[in-house]
This record gives sequence, structure tokens and C-alpha cells, in this order.
Amino acid sequence: MTTDHAAPEPVRQAGITAVASCLPELEVTSEQLQERITASCGLPLPARMLERVTGIASRRAAAEDEYASTLAVRAARVALDRAGLDPHEVDLLVFASATRDVAEPATAHIVQAELGSRAHALDVTNACNSFINGIDTARALILAGRARRALVVTGETPSRAVRQAPSGPDQLRDGFAGYTFGDAGAAVVLESVDRGGILDVDTETHSEHWRVGGVFGGGSRHPRGDEHTYFRGDGAELREVFEKVGTSVLDRMRQRTGLAWHDFRHVLVHQVTVPYLDRFVEVTGVPRDRLVVTVPELGNMASATLGVQLDRVHEGLLPGDRVLFVGLGGGVSIMTMVWEKA
Repeated sequence: MTTDHAAPEPVRQAGITAVASCLPELEVTSEQLQERITASCGLPLPARMLERVTGIASRRAAAEDEYASTLAVRAARVALDRAGLDPHEVDLLVFASATRDVAEPATAHIVQAELGSRAHALDVTNACNSFINGIDTARALILAGRARRALVVTGETPSRAVRQAPSGPDQLRDGFAGYTFGDAGAAVVLESVDRGGILDVDTETHSEHWRVGGVFGGGSRHPRGDEHTYFRGDGAELREVFEKVGTSVLDRMRQRTGLAWHDFRHVLVHQVTVPYLDRFVEVTGVPRDRLVVTVPELGNMASATLGVQLDRVHEGLLPGDRVLFVGLGGGVSIMTMVWEKA
């Protein structure tokens, strides 16, 4: 199939027209995870420490034969079905995730091979903001007339980067933030809409903090070695950075759009731990009843978090309902996106 990506006339607005998510069947409780850690390092951790510190009771984990692309493909098929589309009716496929199947080629090609589509395929990655960045990228290409219909997918398997057998307290402390991770996939279809759609996008980036957390292997700095394939991060420092700079993005969005918290049906925010979410509410003033809380049962699903939340509420949305996306990602970056259902 040959697609003309130079459409003659750009569209007025792009919107999300279908949503889906995918959760692996395997559930891992914090109690089970703590038992594994204790057995490996011999540290006498307080009972239910992981759950008490994070507020996370359980999370999902991909099976050995499930990959980032597996979760993305499953979500993509459901999203396409809900949109009433054949894979060949999509001319842009964006795999947007902090996780990928391989270093090269782009995981988007693996997803596309499974779907059987022939779209322009590419990866977008920006830590836990990858999925919202992917949606924004697809929106920009649609508005520019370079694509007519986009499928944006994510598959996150951050549990694979968790050190479940730390050798001692130093390794336990260094990788503790990783024990919040859960695996998931999500997908959205974007196309031109007559009303509503994505109304506003804003970002703020503080790249001087890029060393605060991440998986530092697989690139040119550390191309080999298992030690660099585990997540390392300072959760407290990340939280401090987000608290200092995160509210300014939300303030700008409200001033620019003229929207108040009550104008949003839902506020979808990246969720790391329950205490972190509580602090977000306290600092920003976002009403708690506008949130879609997933972290206690599913943990930190990296960039799939917002997609899973959207899937949970999408069916109940009415035309004109607005949803605010708030993305928080290592690097460090903060994003907001205002979307109105057409």
C-alpha cells in the first residue's frame, strides 16, 4: 500500500476517537515481591514495608513470552475494532514507550508486522511521558496534513528492569523506586474531528536532572553489561523536582485556556506512589474526585499509565466532556494536554 503523506489541506483539529488498554494476566503483590527481595539479600525488612511505603498492593507483570510489542499489539487491535477500522486504514503508527523490544529497529515495525498494516512507522521515547508525546506527535502530523489517521500505541514492561535480587542494602536503596513498576499496554486512534479534539498542549523540561533516574544501559555510554540494565533512581529527588516546577505548567494551562478544575470531567495524572499522588493533590489543588486512581492496584505503569486511565473512563464520556492529561517523566519533563471528546 502506498500512502500520500502530503495531503493537500491541513485539518482544523485532531482528536482521539478510540481508546484501549491491555493488562498482563500475571499479578504480583507487594508482599510477594518483598518476599523475593528478602530471600535474596537476607535483609530483615519490616512486614509489608513495600506496600506501606508506596501504597501499592499489587501490579501486573508480563509473562516470559510477552514483550512491550505484545501488550501494544493487543491494545491496538481492540482500539482499531472499537473505531471500526482495518489496520490498513491507518497511515501513521507511533510506538511511544519508555520500553522497547530491541535497540534496533524501531519497535513500531514489530507492532506493524503483527497488525499487518503499512503505515509510516516510528518510535517516540521520553520516559514516562512517551505516550503523551506520541499523541502530540501524531496530532502535529495530522494537523500538518502529513497523516490522515494515526494509531499511537505503548507497551511498557518496566518490571524487567527491576532488581529483584539485590545483594545488599545499597543495591536495595539504589533501585527501590523500581519496585513501584507494573506492566501494561495502551492504544489510541487519532483523526480529524469537526469539534473538540486536542485543544491545548504544553511542556516544561529540566534536562539538568537527567541523571536522577533511569535505565542507563543499551546506549553508547553503556552498550553492554547487566549492571546497567536495572533501573536506578532517587525517588525523593525526582519528587522534589516535580514539586518545584510542576505547578507552573498547570498554572499556565489554566491561564491560557481559561479553564478551571471543575471544567474537566477527569484529570489523568502519571502515578508513581499513593503518597506522591496525595502530594500532587495538595500542591496543585486538583480535586481528588476528578482523578482516576490506578496506582494502588496497578503500580507505576510508566507511559502506559495515562492510557490505562483514559480507557477506564472513555466509554462514560459525553461529547463536550474535557479531560486533562498531566504527564511527569524522568529527564525531567512535565506535560499537559487538554482534550475534548467530539
